[in-house]
Amino acid sequence: MAGPGKTQRRGAVACGHPATAAAAEAMLTEGGNAFDAVLAAFCAACVAEPVLTSLGGGGFLLAQPANGKPLLYDFFVQTPKCRLDPARLDFHPILADFGTATQEFHIGLGAVAVPGAVKGLFAIYQDLASLPMARIVAPAVHLAREGVELRPIDGYLFQIVAPILQASEACRRIFLCDDGALIGTGAWLRQPALADSFEALAAEGERLFYEGDLAARLVRLCREAGGLLSAADLADYQVIRRRPFVCDYRGRRVVTNPPPSCGGMLIAFALSLLAEAAPARLGQGSVENLLLLARIMELTNKARIEARLEDGTEAAAERLFDAGLLARYRNEVCGQASFTRGTTHISVVDGAGNLAAMSLSNGEGCGTHLPGSGIMLNNMLGEEDLSHGGFHRWPQDSRLSSMMAPTLATSAAGTRYAIGSGGSNRIRTAVLQVLVNLLDHDMPMAAATEAPRLHVEGDVANLEGVNVAGGVPPEVQGLLAQQGYRTIAWPLHNLFFGGVHGVALSADGALSAAGDPRRGGAALIVSPKTG
Repeated sequence: MAGPGKTQRRGAVACGHPATAAAAEAMLTEGGNAFDAVLAAFCAACVAEPVLTSLGGGGFLLAQPANGKPLLYDFFVQTPKCRLDPARLDFHPILADFGTATQEFHIGLGAVAVPGAVKGLFAIYQDLASLPMARIVAPAVHLAREGVELRPIDGYLFQIVAPILQASEACRRIFLCDDGALIGTGAWLRQPALADSFEALAAEGERLFYEGDLAARLVRLCREAGGLLSAADLADYQVIRRRPFVCDYRGRRVVTNPPPSCGGMLIAFALSLLAEAAPARLGQGSVENLLLLARIMELTNKARIEARLEDGTEAAAERLFDAGLLARYRNEVCGQASFTRGTTHISVVDGAGNLAAMSLSNGEGCGTHLPGSGIMLNNMLGEEDLSHGGFHRWPQDSRLSSMMAPTLATSAAGTRYAIGSGGSNRIRTAVLQVLVNLLDHDMPMAAATEAPRLHVEGDVANLEGVNVAGGVPPEVQGLLAQQGYRTIAWPLHNLFFGGVHGVALSADGALSAAGDPRRGGAALIVSPKTG
């Protein structure tokens, strides 16, 4: 345990659940720094946001110490060292029902990649934290034992992934009522085994999960029930500390997730296309501005395919930012007339100026818990978005690519931002639009987050709040249809469009924070207690 010292108990946090925010607040109130706070929030999110994150998954932290350089902690999942005959695997599809659409996901032990969350927790703790690990996990332990009351958004998410939450006996014990119905809004979710796991990890360290008793249980489960993970897969897993990708956007500094993840690269590419288009002159929310953003999204997706960015290599990133390719796509911009993935995000800033942007995912969960631990395992090898060559064809012993893009930015006025989003392939467009709102339109954090969004993927344009006051202007739908898009109109705010949670520290020391209402976001400003 080392790193930036204790703050003066000032800070701000934005995340996906009030209980997650309260855990971060507790660390700041005790004199901890932004990194203590983000780790406590991470642990609490595993309890309060079980559909979105877990100790059985992975993620990224983009850390900016007050007196140091930014550093990206990559603790995302790793592919196993060996592939097996698919016929031997516990790997099967389920249908998630989003109400307006359905989507097929693949779950089972054969979908589990090597989890990085626990090693990430301890690597960040050792480098940057200032409080004891037992204190950092304490809010999560309390939540898991005493329970979390489910909100309407939680009940909705549970219904979407109901087949996963009912897929095994361990899941059914946690997520079903005595009468066999799925628990929902107003019910209390209690996870005592998960509380025990947090306490054991705080006492014994990461070795428990990667080489100790929990590792032995996981390897035995995979061997006996159709999984892929071996003792070597777990023992050899490493957190990778990467140099973040830094770009200049119209004189503003933007720092984001580097390769092999592609979400940050796509945001940076889109900003490069926008740089000469001057979106500020078009006005936030105007028809012209929204059409420009739609065009940028379309071209960014084309460039992603052309550059083969999913290769997850430095060479792919170099292809994406090749001067000739950039110039060609910029010319296309200038020539133009003027479902939910299990991901969550936590942003924290403290009064000393430490910034933390952490994005986490468990996929949707594989429907199986690590025995006796309360830890839902990921289903990343069953994610179609991450299986570009098809299922069961992933490169062995490699970091999976991800759309997660924790991002830091500095405005022309010197305001420093930490933001990020959940939402699978909508992450890049959600973060892009909030960045434009902050950096080009000088919007406050809450307004930048709540503004209506669009998302373009292929020939489909999704529009938020069409025909509703404050939403996307209805004429945008018609104009996009004329340009050949198939348009889909969504209700005012919908979790389809991501969940951007962000904090800000202005040049004069003022703090602000906003949790995205689309995903039940929560935000807190923490001030020193007086008297």
